[in-house]
Amino acid sequence: MNAAADPALFAPDDAADPNEPDRTLAANAAPAGRWTHQHLLDVDVLTTDDLDLIMQTTATMAQVLTRPIPKVPALRGWGVTILFYEASTRTRVSFEVAAKNLSADVVNIAAASSSVSKGESLIDTIRTVEALGARMLVLRHATSGAPYLAAEHFSGSVLNGGDGWHAHPTQALLDLYTLRTRLPGGIVAGRKVVILGDVMHSRVARSNLWSLTAAGADVWLCGPATLLRGFDAWAAAGVAGSRRFTVTSDLPAALRDADVVMALRIQRERMASGLLPSLREYAARFGLTRERMALARPDALVMHPGPMNEGVEIAPDVATGRQSVITEQVANGVAVRMAVLYLLAGARDSAATRESAATRESAGARDSAGARDSAGARDSAGRAAAE
Repeated sequence: MNAAADPALFAPDDAADPNEPDRTLAANAAPAGRWTHQHLLDVDVLTTDDLDLIMQTTATMAQVLTRPIPKVPALRGWGVTILFYEASTRTRVSFEVAAKNLSADVVNIAAASSSVSKGESLIDTIRTVEALGARMLVLRHATSGAPYLAAEHFSGSVLNGGDGWHAHPTQALLDLYTLRTRLPGGIVAGRKVVILGDVMHSRVARSNLWSLTAAGADVWLCGPATLLRGFDAWAAAGVAGSRRFTVTSDLPAALRDADVVMALRIQRERMASGLLPSLREYAARFGLTRERMALARPDALVMHPGPMNEGVEIAPDVATGRQSVITEQVANGVAVRMAVLYLLAGARDSAATRESAATRESAGARDSAGARDSAGARDSAGRAAAE
């Protein structure tokens, strides 16, 4: 059965026996063979089928969110720890809401108020939260690659909530879902999607390159040349060695006939000196204004991963205008994160079920062999006594 259409998922939270969390999860788990990933560290490992399954499951979760009580028991009994080493509102809160909507037991840790401030290492913190019952870990870290290190030391599932300049997989997934729900016919392939701004420091841009090119979009990266460093070489090689995209500092060329324009925040906390003369000059040359949006298609969508510096990378009237889907991105983030948590839990449960079945089969084989050997020994002893 397709996990996205599993009727068991639609059971209200109070319909399940709270004393049987494993049975509840098994009823809702993703089918074996469809979703096999233990972790979600970036979108680069996801196949087209994986992306389609996430989108389908997200649509189901979006329906759940329309209920008066938007809650299902799929993760009842599961410990989900949200560990953020960087400040966040949208990602942290949406993961917490998503996990609670799935009835998980949620622990939210801000590194600044934890033992990290006393010098505890990432690995020690991971071991601690696992010892306290975490089966899923949502991690945001300023160092690129930190979630990969966590995955090596955590026996459950690790979800990357954003690491350094490297990746932000759930943001890319919610962006893709938003486009599929808003573009005519839900078709992303062939659409011109412009990612505008501080590309060099953006984990969102990097993950979106993987997901949007996989969906067939015509992706353009645009911004000051100092904020596009390294992307020309990647464009020449292609995403996954074949999927091309365009890199340019020519803003009118990028915006002309665009179907989607995604503005990126100017990340002051990551900005090395000398990359921009000033924020005022950036706004004057690359800020997304209503006049510049006129170059795009009349029905072009405006996106932003947030938080926004209004008046710098995007004008206030564009951020809140009729073409903006920025608040929809935030809302869709809950459904997408519910879908990812659900699929990862189903894969873990299926793996545990298969391992348990294999163990029982092996034990049964040993018992049968032992019984045969014992019976044979008794028969031999009986014949010897008779002789």
